[in-house]
Amino acid sequence: MLIGRYRIDPPVLLAPMAGVTDKPFRQLCKQLGAGLAASEMTISDPRFWTTEKSRRRMDHAGEPAPISVQIAGTEPAQLADAARYNVDHGAQIIDINMGCPAKKVCNAWAGSALMRDEALVARILRAVVSAVDVPVTLKIRTGWDGDHRNGPRIADIAQDSGIAALAVHGRTRDQHYTGLAEYDTIARIKAALSIPVIANGDIDSPQKAAQVLRATGADAVMIGRAAQGRPWIFREVAHYLATGELLPPPSLAEVRDVLLGHLRHLHVFYGETSGVRIARKHLGWYAKDRPEHSEEQRAAFRAVVNRAESAEAQLQLTRDYFDALIAGVIPDVAAAA
Repeated sequence: MLIGRYRIDPPVLLAPMAGVTDKPFRQLCKQLGAGLAASEMTISDPRFWTTEKSRRRMDHAGEPAPISVQIAGTEPAQLADAARYNVDHGAQIIDINMGCPAKKVCNAWAGSALMRDEALVARILRAVVSAVDVPVTLKIRTGWDGDHRNGPRIADIAQDSGIAALAVHGRTRDQHYTGLAEYDTIARIKAALSIPVIANGDIDSPQKAAQVLRATGADAVMIGRAAQGRPWIFREVAHYLATGELLPPPSLAEVRDVLLGHLRHLHVFYGETSGVRIARKHLGWYAKDRPEHSEEQRAAFRAVVNRAESAEAQLQLTRDYFDALIAGVIPDVAAAA
């Protein structure tokens, strides 16, 4: 799949997720097979560009190309300025967020709320596309609610405005992440467009990725929540799409090493205090579905690790936990407490 001059291979993308797809997680997912990993949503209001949070979100040093940065806002001129600013700071693809269902975003008429105003959508897309000389992509939902599935109309506007690729989450805004993703609207959109279309929603396995590609005719799939605690899902999906064969799951030793590397990167990127705190949610995701132990043991592990206040303690507790699993013994989290 091509986005402008960039070949996205494999056609398996990491979805931008606020509070999740920071630089350490993007780099990890790319290392483990993601063809593209967009940044967390960055606000278009220039008053917030110099905050510590925004500076970290705009840090792309050492990140493998192409670097995709997602922007959000409501004012065409402001979004155009944000696109230019991010390109000046390393962005090679600009992605516009019209898919976020979060209440605080939609209340400001950003994210998926924009789908209620098709004229404004057109003005935003034209302003951003004309502002930069890099490809501009768009992420939408199938509509605002079940009575207003105007995704196909927004998709037409996007293509006419010069958008280089379109990602579609197979839910309306009012569904948030509930129920099942519906793919027939994505299929209608793909059939009507000549630009690449990326299918998103409920893709949590290699088989599901292949099924969604068949059902929609999309050019690629985008994975979000299923990558939390399972960043190797990208290589698993890519291998299955290329060969029709399933890769074996990662060994416990590899899971341990991936997780420890991720934790170290978080500690360095955010500093020890913030890095330890931010790492806790990732630890919970990594431990969540491990089949080697009971839910009680997983809960005990999370409780113990969440009390770690230093990077050294967090790393040691995590290493000891997985080393016990590798040795075939029940991790003694009570002793660690």
